[in-house]
Amino acid sequence: MTVIEDSFTNWKNREEIAESMIPIIGKLQRERDVTVLLHSRSLVNKSVVSILKTHRFARQIAGEELSVTETMPFLEALTTLDLGPSQIDLGMLAATYRADSRGLSVADFTAEAVAGATGANKIDRREPRDVVLYGFGRIGRLVARLLIEKAGSGNGLRLRAVVVRRGAGQDIVKRASLLRRDSIHGQFQGTITVDEANDTIVANGNEIKVIYSDDPAKVDYTEYGIKDAILIDNTGRWRDREGLSNHLRPGIAKVVLTAPAKGDVPNVVHGVNHDMIKPDEQIISCASCTTNAIVPPLKAMADEYGVLRGHVETVHSFTNDQNLLDNYHKSDRRGRSAPLNMVITETGAASAVAKALPDLQARITGSSIRVPVPDVSIAILSLRLERETTREEVLDYLREVSLTSPMKRQIDFTTAPDAVSSDFIGSRHASIVDAGATKVEGDDAILYLWYDNEFGYSCQVIRVVQHVSGVEYPTFPAPVA
Repeated sequence: MTVIEDSFTNWKNREEIAESMIPIIGKLQRERDVTVLLHSRSLVNKSVVSILKTHRFARQIAGEELSVTETMPFLEALTTLDLGPSQIDLGMLAATYRADSRGLSVADFTAEAVAGATGANKIDRREPRDVVLYGFGRIGRLVARLLIEKAGSGNGLRLRAVVVRRGAGQDIVKRASLLRRDSIHGQFQGTITVDEANDTIVANGNEIKVIYSDDPAKVDYTEYGIKDAILIDNTGRWRDREGLSNHLRPGIAKVVLTAPAKGDVPNVVHGVNHDMIKPDEQIISCASCTTNAIVPPLKAMADEYGVLRGHVETVHSFTNDQNLLDNYHKSDRRGRSAPLNMVITETGAASAVAKALPDLQARITGSSIRVPVPDVSIAILSLRLERETTREEVLDYLREVSLTSPMKRQIDFTTAPDAVSSDFIGSRHASIVDAGATKVEGDDAILYLWYDNEFGYSCQVIRVVQHVSGVEYPTFPAPVA
């Protein structure tokens, strides 16, 4: 057999294994609320090629490729267990099994590693929690996609309604079309139908009521059968407690803002300070996309090396807040054409760090440049550390953080030498450390952090909503604290 034939045979064998993984992964998710991950990346609803690519991508962060021949036995072992709602990482199971010297079988090791999700230890499946989207723009539609994607078993978050101002003719048809097709993030994964007579969009079986209103204080959500719901305000129109309190209408229990808040509203970055949310807190902010991108790696660096001061420069894709062609804008430069110019502007991300990391004494400054790309930005984080270190030490540390720490869903890591911004469209992490661009000299460190300012941020919003709703399930094997 030639080398070419041998490689192709190997590929076909792995394809066959990946095909057999799909129904197992789907059944675990639908029937038991178990989400199967590979190094924090969900394998639910993935194609054969996507599963194989995710396994191959592991070489960039773990240093070696992971084969489906290695992970399949762990997946099969999971099917024999009495599992409750949880997230189980096959990549971490394989890694910890390799490091274990006791000689246990895969089945016995798996049962021990996920013991917290089985038998008397498992979490009871909950009733679905109603969610309402107030606004249906860029972030609103991506959050909707994620909520529909995660509806799976029907026991988690359930998107019940979208609130918008009524537009021109065929308003609901046009909004459904925008949900179905996106120039950046591609086609919606599933089917969408519209019931114009009842102002309803049905997406993958999820009936979503479109409520037309110009004033949040005039909506009674109980009229639509909505109760104890979490409302996600993605308009950014109201930023303080007084304004956001207008959403606390009948049927709404909590409000989550997808923008930086003002006043005493807590700014939450999932993975960093989400545990500080008080159970009786009704209004929460998810801060900004840039704050979510820089705070997790900043915390990681502060925990390990200490940080004396820092500066963040964001090279940010343009947004709807800018103009297609030169026109009036309340800000000095944002009125200039977004697709034709680099635009110096301000960022509140640096000042928001203090709210997310109150124990960090270092002064962090920030500035931003908007550039002519529609999505994915990069934050250049320059830090003065409390002790000297080396580039190799910092990269080894951040790689380990991205693999095993409680922030592994926030921080990703890439060693790709030719990585560019479009490679990170659709990333579910808050930020991705670019190993090749990282610079360290003595006590000075410069980190280059890619982030999908739309989709990655939307994933962070969903994590916060899952946390406050009580449907944020534990991950096994447990991350290293």
